[in-house]
Amino acid sequence: MVFLISEIGVNWDGNFDLLREMMVKSKEIGFNVVKFQSFLPEMVKEHPEFSRLIKSSISSENIDKIDSLSKEVGIEWFATPMYKDAVKLLNPFVTKFKIREFDGREIVKSISTEIFEEIKNTGKEIIISSQKSPKNSKFYNDSNIKWLYCEPKYPCAFEEINFENLGDFNGFSNHTPHFLVPLMANILNAEIIEIHITSDKNKKFIDNNVSFDYNEASNLISLINSSQKINQNRKR
Repeated sequence: MVFLISEIGVNWDGNFDLLREMMVKSKEIGFNVVKFQSFLPEMVKEHPEFSRLIKSSISSENIDKIDSLSKEVGIEWFATPMYKDAVKLLNPFVTKFKIREFDGREIVKSISTEIFEEIKNTGKEIIISSQKSPKNSKFYNDSNIKWLYCEPKYPCAFEEINFENLGDFNGFSNHTPHFLVPLMANILNAEIIEIHITSDKNKKFIDNNVSFDYNEASNLISLINSSQKINQNRKR
């Protein structure tokens, strides 16, 4: 079955009541795991929504509460560390790490990075987003690494998605508002699908332009599950 990642990211706005709701809904809809981001204030200091962004970053101030909510709801969580020390912060709580497309560019070129080395030293699973095929990377056949095809534009237009090299990846990270795109990735045998979710598309959550609300996500996963059943029946 497809491994489904609910990218809560910064759409929880640092509101723990909203976060609990998003975790509960993600579990009910059928996601396997929820994901966050961990970054430093200086990384987003020029962003017009700085104060909201920084409240949503995984930090030493909120990580225990997030982990507690995850255990209460009964859904696993992990995160994208965007600086080296974030790996040490996250490591006691997570079973896997995500590397964003921006940091994955060097890894695709067979160049290691501080964050990558720090994560590798944990021995845990690594999921890397990449726009370019990782097939020629010296890290491509590392059994501990899963690769997701990703167009880094927010949002990405339907026609900008190129599935020709999807076979070089383990899965797909969605940045489009079109549910047909992740569904197509599933049909083309993506093992992992990551989508952003939001509680309300009418509110000004930061990543709403690439996010699906609960109903959209539920419909998408129903279609993915139906597709999986059809494929299984064909193989019998």
